[in-house]
Amino acid sequence: MSTEWIDRVVGRAAEVVLGKERQLRLALACLLARGHLLIEDLPGVGKTTLAHVMAHVLGLQFHRIQFTSDLLPADIIGVSVFDRQSSAFKFHPGPVFAQVILADEINRATPKTQSALLEAMEERQVTAEGETRPLPAPFFVIATQNPAYQIGTFPLPESQLDRFLMRIALGYPGHRAERALLQGEDRRRLIERLEPCLDMAQLQALQQAVERVHVSDALLDYVQALVAFTRESPTFRTGLSPRAALSLLRCARAWALMAGREFVAPEDIQAVLPEIAVHRLHPAARTGALTADEIAAQLLAVPIP
Repeated sequence: MSTEWIDRVVGRAAEVVLGKERQLRLALACLLARGHLLIEDLPGVGKTTLAHVMAHVLGLQFHRIQFTSDLLPADIIGVSVFDRQSSAFKFHPGPVFAQVILADEINRATPKTQSALLEAMEERQVTAEGETRPLPAPFFVIATQNPAYQIGTFPLPESQLDRFLMRIALGYPGHRAERALLQGEDRRRLIERLEPCLDMAQLQALQQAVERVHVSDALLDYVQALVAFTRESPTFRTGLSPRAALSLLRCARAWALMAGREFVAPEDIQAVLPEIAVHRLHPAARTGALTADEIAAQLLAVPIP
């Protein structure tokens, strides 16, 4: 039954986001694994559209935050305003209090503002005015990022990159998908007509099912071999952290569930490995710059124990 629900969600989303079924499945796997998603690509390739579509087809509350250089942490978390009638300060929640958050162009904001999301992403809560407030469940941050070479961007620090379970890129559409896009209806109108494919109970059931997917000792050996390779290789400044290893396992479980299996296979780990690991690894100075594909190729070449 879970595969039917997942195929329905992906099929409905693919009616709007054309030719990007793998990216849609990765985004859904990220949500089922209770993580957050970073989409890095050029402007205009559909990053924002994908976030809108995911919220609509899952029937989740959606807020968009446009990150700019003058955005303040209070613009995200919220602010307390004095209420004359009660003679007390009343907290007005910011846009972070939603189930799906689109942090649009997150690297155009200053590091101080970027850090306002750290507690929310990791702890599913925010602290403001000395009081801790829980965030809605599920809580899913989809952040879009422009390439670092573009004007007006601030690189995300390693501590924040590590909070994103997965990073994907959309790329230009294929010839057939682009022709269908040019001939089709406006994407915003299509999004408005999208009907939710899952209710809250079904989504939570899928997230709980992910945690029950079996991982054998042999698969744990494979994960540890991958992590050890990144830590021992002179190619990288630092290796993958324990959090990254846990993230890889969670996403592999979600990918196996989406394939209709109750156990994780090596192919599940390899399917999500580049999106989990590449943004967490930084080439050492002596090795020079490496592309994402080159880093992924080194990881996928690690033999399965």
